[in-house]
Amino acid sequence: MAFRAEVILAIAEGLSNKAVAERLDTRPATVIKWRGRFAQAGFAGLLDASRSGKPRQYQGEHERRILAALDEPPPTGYGRWDGSLLARHLGDISKHQIWRVLRRPEISLARRRSWCISTDPAFAQKGSRPCRALPAAARERGGVCGRTRSRTSRLWSAPRAG
Repeated sequence: MAFRAEVILAIAEGLSNKAVAERLDTRPATVIKWRGRFAQAGFAGLLDASRSGKPRQYQGEHERRILAALDEPPPTGYGRWDGSLLARHLGDISKHQIWRVLRRPEISLARRRSWCISTDPAFAQKGSRPCRALPAAARERGGVCGRTRSRTSRLWSAPRAG
């Protein structure tokens, strides 16, 4: 806006298009453009023209619905939300829009902490039984067996024998 106003002020001093362009270090075509827009519409002509393009399909209400859905527990059988699951749950918002909304505040669904929900009826019993691999003293103190790494991660992290 300041540059456009300088063009108009220089023209008001009576300078030619070429002299204004030299003074402001721009092209004469730029000076002609702003002179014509000012002559046609006054100060409103110096504002940015509206741009064409597809109107926004999703409004702020959609963003609020997406973020509110994350506070709800995922459907039965799922441990956490993902983009496709949220899109099916909400119905009228695409999974691509969901990821755009989540990317803005840097929300990562894969890093959200949640409890593991097992469908195994004996899950609590299996998870609390003492581990035979622990020394007897640790078993007496109530040590429990828990698998901390998957087989695949062990294979990739272990050095390979030649």
